[in-house]
Amino acid sequence: MDVGLYLERIRYKGLHEPTLDTLRKLQRAHLLTVPFENLDIHLGNPIILSLPAFYEKIVRRDRGGFCYELNGLFGWLLEQLGFKVTLLSAQVFQHTQPGPEFDHLVLLVEMEEPWLVDVGFGDLCLDVLPFKTNEETAYDDGSFRFVQSGTEYVLQRKRTSGWQSQYAFSLTPRQLTDFGDMCRYQQTSPESHFTQKTVCSLATLEGRITLSNNRLITTSSEHREEHEVKTENEYRNLLKTHFGIELEKETRINQLMFPMQLKEAVI
Repeated sequence: MDVGLYLERIRYKGLHEPTLDTLRKLQRAHLLTVPFENLDIHLGNPIILSLPAFYEKIVRRDRGGFCYELNGLFGWLLEQLGFKVTLLSAQVFQHTQPGPEFDHLVLLVEMEEPWLVDVGFGDLCLDVLPFKTNEETAYDDGSFRFVQSGTEYVLQRKRTSGWQSQYAFSLTPRQLTDFGDMCRYQQTSPESHFTQKTVCSLATLEGRITLSNNRLITTSSEHREEHEVKTENEYRNLLKTHFGIELEKETRINQLMFPMQLKEAVI
């Protein structure tokens, strides 16, 4: 890995020492520059669990990715900088029930105390989270806590209606290859939400901007705006302007704007 090129990609110009301040600034920089996106799934480009492949896509080609890619690569960067990193398997909640094992990849970074690090969950938190059970941590973009259930822990976020579970995880160390089956499932199963719609989403200092199918959604605090994307040229321009992504000229943009409609037409 060319660490300098990676840091340039996320526009990080701070110190490299493995300190909490460095960790916080790295996560924030990553979330503000590298989008959470699943475009390759709808373009028929297989996502293989390979750190060099993640690096080529995200750093050299200025793309984003989903959790296995984003957290997998970020964990590698942190290790190169001297951090002690453990890959964990998390089960994302759908309503009140957690999903399957290896549904999500998250990082635990151990310093004087452990910290949960996640640049691959979409809308979560710009800052790293202190891994302490039953203690609320409040940031500008939300309040969070961890609750323990047996040998598992649940990350919860405070909403106006109360605490909402985000995902459950154990502290069992994992390898990137352990996520292979779920990575294939996420890309191929009609039951996976990643195959049902396209998404390209990036955190901003004010909130978040998301391109989902043919809709551009901008959120800021409690304000939300939604705009219909009507042409392929507009879609391309939005990808470039807001997410820094330039797709090849031969890319079929309609596959990204109307994925389910095209699949249903084929069926």
